[in-house]
Amino acid sequence: MAKATNNLKNRFGRSLTDNALTRYVTFSALYIAQGIPEGITYFAIPAWLAMNGKSALEIAAFVGVIGIPWSFKIIIAPLMDRFTFLAMGRKRPWVIFGQLGLIVSFLNIGLVPDPLNNLSALMVAGFFISFFGAFQDVATDGMAVDVIPPNEQARANGLMWGTKTIGISASLVIGTWLINTVGFSIAVSSLSIAVAAIMFFPIYFRERPGEKSMPWTLGAASPDSKQTQLQSWKHIFKSLLKVVSLKSSIVFGVGVFMVGIMFGLVDTLLPIFTIQELGWTNTSFSQVFSVTSVIGGILGMVIGGYLVDYFGKIKMLTLYLGILALLITVFAFIPNLWGSNIIIYSFILSYYTFYTFLCIAVFASAMHLCWKTVAATQFTLYMALSNMGRASGSALLGVLKTNFTWEWVFIFIAIMPVVMAILIQFINFTKHRDQVDSFVVLNQTLVAPPVIKD
Repeated sequence: MAKATNNLKNRFGRSLTDNALTRYVTFSALYIAQGIPEGITYFAIPAWLAMNGKSALEIAAFVGVIGIPWSFKIIIAPLMDRFTFLAMGRKRPWVIFGQLGLIVSFLNIGLVPDPLNNLSALMVAGFFISFFGAFQDVATDGMAVDVIPPNEQARANGLMWGTKTIGISASLVIGTWLINTVGFSIAVSSLSIAVAAIMFFPIYFRERPGEKSMPWTLGAASPDSKQTQLQSWKHIFKSLLKVVSLKSSIVFGVGVFMVGIMFGLVDTLLPIFTIQELGWTNTSFSQVFSVTSVIGGILGMVIGGYLVDYFGKIKMLTLYLGILALLITVFAFIPNLWGSNIIIYSFILSYYTFYTFLCIAVFASAMHLCWKTVAATQFTLYMALSNMGRASGSALLGVLKTNFTWEWVFIFIAIMPVVMAILIQFINFTKHRDQVDSFVVLNQTLVAPPVIKD
């Protein structure tokens, strides 16, 4: 019995760097916490607004505003790379802070009076949910790049993105049911309970052995953390500029911005299109979206990471982007079949399945391009570019729908993945890693202590 207990402890220890199972469970939980605010702000609230007769322009404006904090993550990331409480880890203190902010901001949005006729206040409250969601996201991603070995990155991203999708779907279904049952204020405020429960993971688990769990507990900074941590803004921005100036970094950044436009357009479009064009209720939309997203998320968790590992990042990125472009184009040319639930369900299921697979491949690619020295800032730069594209796409939908039919809107969306598919053919991951490794060797040479001769 004691032997079995010891084996379990070895498999599921408290240190992220020493335990694969601990890494998978912790990052999956933190990504569920990221999915909860997205499910409410990007899907449940827009569907509720559409159900209550708000225009596409008003809903797009709301989604555009809540997308702004995700675009400015690049301002937060250098702060995390520069400042931290090393005795608790390089990124874990920031994860805890972001999680606390999410709890408070969920409680705050429930205090907005008459939200249907007070969209400005609703936007401000939604902005703060997105701000702390982005904050937690930056810290979590930075910690993931720090502690997840390269050979686990695709598999870990499959689990992380899959659980995030489940978090989005669960919060959408439960949030929509609560909004329709007990009212908006109680519904959104109650979600802080789920976010608070996930706080257990960043508090209990540590990045590296010997670190403090909390500021008042025993422990000390890890030698690895001390060696990796940069001590000046000059070194951070000089190192960042060095790695993002590489050709593969530039091409990837442009590509994720373009595909981000597609994400923003589709996410904002679906609740408006299904409710106001097809006559669905917000409950119907939430149920269909959630079921299809969960299926996509589970497939992503089970096989998404393995496909990227087995066939390679460029091949799978190209395949997923091509399938999405073809899927959206075909849907644009069959408006006479939009009245069929089977067609709509199939489209949403197919889109979110390959969307999940694409996100897993994009995240794994971004991690592979990162230099650990400025991991949070560099990874966040890629994600900020994607989120800038997403916010642009969300805001752009109102303009497109005002001037064009739904068919032309879908055709415009299909162009975005084609552009990224072309761009990524110019990325060379092997050459990029060799260049980053040469930076590491150079840095070690520059900071090496002088040799003292007898």
